[in-house]
Amino acid sequence: MTKEKIDRINFLARKQKSEGLTEDEKAEQYSLRREYIESYKQSLVSQLDNMYIVEKDGTKRKVTPKNETPLN
Repeated sequence: MTKEKIDRINFLARKQKSEGLTEDEKAEQYSLRREYIESYKQSLVSQLDNMYIVEKDGTKRKVTPKNETPLN
């Protein structure tokens, strides 16, 4: 997500609080927020995909979702 889009999200949030938004602005705000959330989730998943747990004996195991079994 670009800085310009984040700035636009913040602008629309401030405008919503002060004077309200038009229907077009509400739709734009919703779209930008969804894009931001998806970008955030994708970043988090990427970080977790590259994360390992180091056991006390020094072995490493990959972090997996709770309902999956570890691969190695």
